[in-house]
Amino acid sequence: MKSNVNVNKKHKSSVFSALFSTPETLRELYSAIEGVEVPPDAIVDINTLSNILFMGQINDVSFTIDNRIVVLIEHQSTINENVPLRLLMYIGRIYEKIIDRVKLYQKKLVKIPTPEFIVLYNGRASYPDHQELRLSTAFKNIKDLKLYKNGTSLELIVQVYNINHGRNPQLMEKSETLGGYSIFMDKINEYRNELPLEEAAEAAIKYCIEHNILKQFLKKNSSEVYNMLCEEPTIEEIIQVRVDEAVEERLEQILEERLEVIMEERLEQGREDQKLIIARNLLAKGSTVEFVHEITGLSLEEIEKL
Repeated sequence: MKSNVNVNKKHKSSVFSALFSTPETLRELYSAIEGVEVPPDAIVDINTLSNILFMGQINDVSFTIDNRIVVLIEHQSTINENVPLRLLMYIGRIYEKIIDRVKLYQKKLVKIPTPEFIVLYNGRASYPDHQELRLSTAFKNIKDLKLYKNGTSLELIVQVYNINHGRNPQLMEKSETLGGYSIFMDKINEYRNELPLEEAAEAAIKYCIEHNILKQFLKKNSSEVYNMLCEEPTIEEIIQVRVDEAVEERLEQILEERLEVIMEERLEQGREDQKLIIARNLLAKGSTVEFVHEITGLSLEEIEKL
């Protein structure tokens, strides 16, 4: 059974992922966030995942720098408290991609790139310039168990930065691309207060090109950017799809259960009908009621009615 909600479940690259899809822009972004200068000759390998978890969606951006640091960056318009757990799953898959599994069984220690986890937030809800999210906050309370011991052997810390226009100005100054993206998204939100999404997207693209904001990127990719903005499912649509799918799955389960009951009832009725046929034949041949009862299992009252 398929959902009637018109949402394309295949992943479409977001504007953010498309904008930060080259070694040059990723060096600039990482340098700005970490306050360091990544050398222009540092090798950046993009290893973004595909076809994992929810609705075939990929993680937004992941890359290694000189095979020493692996960076996972998620772009969010809503803060999801489960993002540390999601990133834990992502990093495991990324290590599977970049490490030779055979080497894991050798005696010599296998060196792996150091992971860093970053979320860039540009939603409308109020949020501080910087916040940390920790995986350990999701762990169930086990203090009342005799097995409890202080601390945990597993932790994952996510650095969350608010990239809305006007927030984290030093970060925006260090990365012209990120600053331009912040202004671009701010213009879309501004125009959406008065215009439909399609017209707001067109107006924001035009404004930014005219004001030399992401000019080259938008001129080169204006139609793709427009399609990404207008065709990508919203959070509300995604939630609706999930609700519809849950309802459909439950309806299918109920239908299957009902069919099983009907089939069992029909089989039982068939067995009872067969018993009655056998009983009639035996009685017709002069068999006693007691003998028919023994053979068919029918009650004496049922046999006498025949």
